[in-house]
Amino acid sequence: MTAKKEATLLQALIPILFLIVLLTINVIVLGSGAIEGANQIALLLGAAVAGVISFQLGHTWHEIEVSIVRSISSAMAAMLILLTIGSLSGTWLLSGIVPAMIYYGLKILNPTIFLLAACVVCAIVSLATGSSWSTVATVGIALLGIGKALDIHEGVIAGAIISGSYFGDKMSPLSDTTNLAPAMAGTDLITHVKYMMYTTIPTLVITLLIFMVWGFTLDTSTTATDSQAVLAAIENSFDLNPLLFVVPVLVIVMIVKKVPALPALLVGALLGGLCAVIFQPDVVR
Repeated sequence: MTAKKEATLLQALIPILFLIVLLTINVIVLGSGAIEGANQIALLLGAAVAGVISFQLGHTWHEIEVSIVRSISSAMAAMLILLTIGSLSGTWLLSGIVPAMIYYGLKILNPTIFLLAACVVCAIVSLATGSSWSTVATVGIALLGIGKALDIHEGVIAGAIISGSYFGDKMSPLSDTTNLAPAMAGTDLITHVKYMMYTTIPTLVITLLIFMVWGFTLDTSTTATDSQAVLAAIENSFDLNPLLFVVPVLVIVMIVKKVPALPALLVGALLGGLCAVIFQPDVVR
């Protein structure tokens, strides 16, 4: 039986450095096209290099396979949530839930303050639910649609949504990570949140100032015309029944009541499909 050796710092860094080099080459050569497959190949090659080093250190294929399965298992919950978010966003778009949010959001929100408002809204919802994933999957989808209708760049909209969502997740007493961190460190939840405020609150204030300034620099000369066209298209395509808002409210209430994110989002996706059949029969056909 081959004796197992501990990896040196250099051996541990080789797969990471190899991966960084491959990803850099992909971005330089392919640009945005790198995400269409080249980066995945780079990840597989990086894993192969790590496997070769592991063999050199005396590990068997069975041990490597067990480690692979363990790593995939630890990420499975997040992957299932991502798949469920895809289902939820699809049924909510088809049922008219997201179009209804976009419709009323366009009537309420001004392009100048949209980025600021998006960040604040996501922070409040995430703070109330304790889940950044659920916030992005529900309110975030609608805000992305509103921002695109206002002709704001998708990357900036995503930045506002994610910034607010992660603030609430980090500071919420309902968040699993916020509860786990003090438990592992041997302190209490209130003390943990108190000391996080010293760095998190100033960061949020700076972020909000950036989004506020950015909002005033946006060109809104054609926004009104574009918004009216979007509003007319939504009115002609969907039945904007107020009962549609029951579904997102129910999902948020479930998460506030500490229902795990995966079943809560799955219920939201199923109810979205049911609403599509009831309220948008022409679209479903």
